[in-house]
Amino acid sequence: MRALLLATTVLMAPAALATPATAPATDHHHAEMTQSAPTPAPNDQPEATAPTQLVPDAVVMTPMELSDRPHELDLHSSHDITPLDPEAFPLAAADRSGGQLLESRINDGVREFTLAADELAWPITEDTNVAAFAYNGQLPGPMIRVKAGEKIRILFTNNLSEPTTVHWHGIDVPIEMDGVPGISQDPVPPGGTFHYEFTVPNTPGTFFYHSHVMPDRQQALGLAGAFIIDPATPPKAKAWDSEHTFVLGEWTVKEGGNVPSMPMEGMLPNYFTINGKSWPASGKISATVGERVLLRIINAGAFSHPIHLHGAPFRIVAADGRPVPTAAQLTKDTLSVAPGERYDLLWTPTRPGTWLLHCHINHHTMNDGQEQGGMGGMAVPIEVSAP
Repeated sequence: MRALLLATTVLMAPAALATPATAPATDHHHAEMTQSAPTPAPNDQPEATAPTQLVPDAVVMTPMELSDRPHELDLHSSHDITPLDPEAFPLAAADRSGGQLLESRINDGVREFTLAADELAWPITEDTNVAAFAYNGQLPGPMIRVKAGEKIRILFTNNLSEPTTVHWHGIDVPIEMDGVPGISQDPVPPGGTFHYEFTVPNTPGTFFYHSHVMPDRQQALGLAGAFIIDPATPPKAKAWDSEHTFVLGEWTVKEGGNVPSMPMEGMLPNYFTINGKSWPASGKISATVGERVLLRIINAGAFSHPIHLHGAPFRIVAADGRPVPTAAQLTKDTLSVAPGERYDLLWTPTRPGTWLLHCHINHHTMNDGQEQGGMGGMAVPIEVSAP
């Protein structure tokens, strides 16, 4: 029988995780991350590095042994799709934003992050709350930003009432760190913790992380966040002047609560979000005519979205975290982004005004079938001023 590599789950109280014996020093310099060019110059980068397994106590188990684990997950059964009532969860502040940069610290030469999966009610519009699973109390989860070649450790705690894991989507990590229950690790039980440790590969670009336990439920309820890899050495010339990251998602709100959105009858979404909010709560961004704006698009949902940008067209400079050669870069104004895909778009506005970035499936620019102020759903205005 094929052996499975299982990384050891660390079972400790969340309080123990939050108070290490020796408080490591915070690296403030790393918080001011440098920009990564879509096509990094080879001379500016270190040699490609293979991910390094840092956890020494991985064990080899067979599927038969896995079935005897105390926190076994039934990988073959269906799961509960009963509507979740947001009133049963603590409500996040209406002005709380998702995707905030996650702070880190250096501990014995390893960059450490603290990540937790929580249950809460999240406002996607001014008058609509959804029951959500969220990393660190925000939706989408906090942005993890690192440099190629760094050794990192993510101290993860599961505060959900069900098992979960974290998968590093598109990132070359050791199998023990891949986050797939029953294949690469035990699911992390409620109240349990797990330390994900690996060396960041030399692949600067746009990635993300998400749950891999019942992902049609847990990821659909919000367990996803951006993971950005910057080059180890900053490029000599900037490739853009500003950047913005957009994580796409969908929500199915019914009487009595919400259910995970998925492409099946009774589960189809009626709210569509960018960075956890539907228009007009999705906010706005600003730019200046002639400014080079990098737009990182991450589809963490279950549906494809043709993203359209009003005004000047954009160039596709990276796909799924890998640079597109200059000769192959397409210039477009609409790009279909499938579930799990990421695209980096370089956009230079040519005229002042308020230009829209939105999904071009018209139903996806509605909030439960209704417009609000001319739009709705998966849309963000970009206010462009004269230089």
